[in-house]
Amino acid sequence: MQRGLDFYRSLVDELLGAGIQPVVTLYHWDLPQELENAGGWPERETAERFAEYAGIVAEALGDRVEFWTTLNEPWCSAFLGYGSGVHAPGRTERLAPLRAAHHLNLAHGLGAQALRAALPARAQLAISLNPAVVRPLSDKPEDLDAQRRIDALANRVFTGPLLRGAYPSDLIKDTASITDWSFVRDGDLAVIKHPLDALGINYYTPSLVSAATDNDGSPARHDGHGASDHSPWPGSERVAFHQTPGERTEMGWTIDPTGLHDLLMRYSREAPGVPLYITENGAAFDDKPDAEGAVHDPRRIDYLQAHLAVAHQAIADGADLRGYFLWSLMDNFEWAYGYSKRFGAVYVDYPTQARVPKSSARWYARVARTGELPAS
Repeated sequence: MQRGLDFYRSLVDELLGAGIQPVVTLYHWDLPQELENAGGWPERETAERFAEYAGIVAEALGDRVEFWTTLNEPWCSAFLGYGSGVHAPGRTERLAPLRAAHHLNLAHGLGAQALRAALPARAQLAISLNPAVVRPLSDKPEDLDAQRRIDALANRVFTGPLLRGAYPSDLIKDTASITDWSFVRDGDLAVIKHPLDALGINYYTPSLVSAATDNDGSPARHDGHGASDHSPWPGSERVAFHQTPGERTEMGWTIDPTGLHDLLMRYSREAPGVPLYITENGAAFDDKPDAEGAVHDPRRIDYLQAHLAVAHQAIADGADLRGYFLWSLMDNFEWAYGYSKRFGAVYVDYPTQARVPKSSARWYARVARTGELPAS
């Protein structure tokens, strides 16, 4: 443990020395195997261990780091890890994702308490969600109900406890055949509803849903996180997902910046007074060096231009948007996809580990330095 803490102490010192404000994310899906062997996120003890870990890291870095994020994309941890099995630990169950979602919520609350106890008063605490922009295929009642169901499982299972201290009643009804939610103990919801200094929003692409028909098959696949014959939507397996129209990234995700604007305005309404950050946004393309070794990625520049433009529009429309984080700085390990998808603004030659800034890196550097978005 000490070697790990020393590594991050050194990293924080290097960032500060370069004039970069460090932002710590305590958990991005990397659960220690020992805790998974004991049951993982479906077990309450995992949330308690997370709080201990948060306190240890806060003691080590709290004198130099002022912005802390507890969890990144807990939906993926819960529903892709324990429902569809697309992400580690690869479990395909119906009850486990719901239990995991609650214990991830609880981990945030307990972790926030531990951070508050260890950090200076100036520290800011946040959580980064990947809320879904769920659009119905039509205005038929059954398609609107499909939209409601997925919104409950993708979004409100987290924002309900975090922002209002309660799980949505329709979610509880939708999953009644799976659980009575007795794993939610007295006092849990008060812990989860810990005051936030900021809310992180990760956005890539919208979802289009309808009620399933006999031709849709069951369970429904969730496009965008890898193929699986198991559903990440417990209690709503008969919802069908459809490919949205438009240009797509290498992930097969439709490029639609309007979804980002929708999210920013939604959470401006649902979390009034809580500053927003776009904590992930970006695109994977099949980037390759040319004969001179340069990497040109004009499609990524177009993507960023369009998404930053709607972020600016959201600010004009009243969103308290404070910052934007590009996913990602460099090509890296993309979980279920391994090294096959390149999101980075910096190209990585994996055999040699050489780094080559792409044209998007230079474009984005100018935007970050000047605070101005060039005309498209």
